Amino acid sequence: MSAETLVDLAEYLQAKCVAMKVLVIGGDGYCGWATALYLSNRGYEVGILDSLVRRHWDMELCVDTLTPIAPIHQRLQRWHDLTGKSIDLFIGDITNYDFLSKALHQFEPEAIVHFGEQRSAPFSMIDREHAVLTQVNNVVGTLNLLYIMKESFPDCHLVKLGTMGEYGTPNIDIEEGYITIEHNGRKDTLPYPKQPGSMYHLSKVHDSHNIHFACRIWGLRATDLNQGVVYGVLTEETGMDELLINRLDYDGVFGTALNRFCIQAAIGHPLTVYGKGGQTRGFLDIRDTVRCIELAIATPAEPGEFRVFNQFTELFSVGDLAHMVEKAGASLGLKVEVNHLENPRIEKEEHYFNAKNTNLLNLGLQPHYLSDSLLDSLLNFSLKYKQRVDESQILPKVTWKR
Repeated sequence: MSAETLVDLAEYLQAKCVAMKVLVIGGDGYCGWATALYLSNRGYEVGILDSLVRRHWDMELCVDTLTPIAPIHQRLQRWHDLTGKSIDLFIGDITNYDFLSKALHQFEPEAIVHFGEQRSAPFSMIDREHAVLTQVNNVVGTLNLLYIMKESFPDCHLVKLGTMGEYGTPNIDIEEGYITIEHNGRKDTLPYPKQPGSMYHLSKVHDSHNIHFACRIWGLRATDLNQGVVYGVLTEETGMDELLINRLDYDGVFGTALNRFCIQAAIGHPLTVYGKGGQTRGFLDIRDTVRCIELAIATPAEPGEFRVFNQFTELFSVGDLAHMVEKAGASLGLKVEVNHLENPRIEKEEHYFNAKNTNLLNLGLQPHYLSDSLLDSLLNFSLKYKQRVDESQILPKVTWKR
């Protein structure tokens, strides 16, 4: 994409955001908070809807995020003090249809960014109660949202955060949502087959099917962003003030691979690679997460369209990530060891993995690729807060096995 085209795109996105009302469901969470501030800073009129249950789960698991997180009202007040911009807040549960309906009618969104789901695979596999909680929150909450949109906001654009984990690890290339197949002399384009690996991933598959149905039958418009594993903590907005800082999870339930490895390296704990370490996934910087969402909002799906983008920028194996952190740590004088643990999950540890991700690039995404400087930044950030780490929370405690 030429420099002139990128300038035109930036001007177009800025014009599109004027007075556009965007509701970020799950806006107190890791990706949701960064997204809400980013969109507000870009001129969108933003609302956050959240039950604050993620904070409750920290208490249930007896673990704190690496970074100290201010109360949501204090966060929003600080944002207003620094920028003069206000973000509306609706506190409640999306499984409560009456609450959700009232909030949407009050805010009247033109686009909805849906982060409001339990997003941890290990959390969903703790026991039956956590599996049920995950399925009810994720599936019923999204169904409530779809019915409210059908009845009252049929032109609103739903941007739902899915996961690359819906696909599993097939021995063929992963397309962006759909695959064209020929069978017995006939040809059709169908939703790409799904092979979820946890109760959480299974709930996301149910969501995808339900949203696709709502688009086909009711004419709703939706974009499903099948997101890879997100790393990093700072965006331009969350780095403005200590009270705006984002959460950074390191525990075996909610922590993601690269973030966990950097924090483990900072405190001198061996990096916890599960099994052989050949598990390959899509990854992206949190700064790209917020940009992808804006691109999806500014170029919405058509009525009746269920559009799927694979939202990641690079592919890495878990073992490769560990060795990158090991090398980056050595440059900072850290002695980093890599331990291969018995894998608590049921998954392939060596496999083919080649996923397509061209749609967002074609819309103008300019990725932040994983670099030595970014790893150094994340390691230094981890060193700054390492006194908050509870080492008893690092090793995995949840198993997929009977």
